[in-house]
Amino acid sequence: MQTQTMTINETTHQLLLRLAEMEKTSADVVLDRALETYQRELFWKQTNEAYAELKTKPEAWAEELAERTLWEQTLADGVETE
Repeated sequence: MQTQTMTINETTHQLLLRLAEMEKTSADVVLDRALETYQRELFWKQTNEAYAELKTKPEAWAEELAERTLWEQTLADGVETE
């Protein structure tokens, strides 16, 4: 795996090391997990903002609800779950 170097402040570095020690893993793993978590948070934040914006447009929101109704019908298509 290719590595890169970046500068972080001492407080962040110490926090990273403490978390790695608590988790009994490397600082790299802690940083990877933290960034994955942040990415998911950002995704859901942006998704929620987009839906909030969509709700301000009655016609577009009605179309969204109609499409959801169509998709919900596929749940009852008679296919048995395994």
